[in-house]
Amino acid sequence: MKRIVLIPLLLLALVYACDYLSLSLRIPNRQQYGSVMVCRSYAVPMKDRQTEYMFDPPALQDCVNSLFPHFGDSPCWYLRKHTRQQVDVGGAPKGP
Repeated sequence: MKRIVLIPLLLLALVYACDYLSLSLRIPNRQQYGSVMVCRSYAVPMKDRQTEYMFDPPALQDCVNSLFPHFGDSPCWYLRKHTRQQVDVGGAPKGP
């Protein structure tokens, strides 16, 4: 039973380490960072149980050209698929 859990975890750690080394050593020769245009909106719950939406203008967000997030940045492939981001501000309004 331990092998069933341990082997996938070790493989995942190995892939993550190889991805990190590939990014930091630039193997293959590629740019480490990129940028993607992201549209961010904020959902603010109001006292009357409605939600007000506020929109930021589209802005470039830095990303890394890798499989996993590194150096505090998201992978570029993920940001290209999620160009619209919604941030929920505060908690849900309390019911009666």
